[in-house]
Amino acid sequence: MSKKVAFALVLVGLVAACAQQPAPPAAVVVQPEPVFQGKFGAS
Repeated sequence: MSKKVAFALVLVGLVAACAQQPAPPAAVVVQPEPVFQGKFGAS
């Protein structure tokens, strides 16, 4: 009986190890800061 339990535990462990891992979160896009263009802007 204990061999069946051990086999079942090993089988469950293998299934858990081979399960698809969740995808990592997407990278955050960093925007550059706006550049000061004078009192009236760039014209």
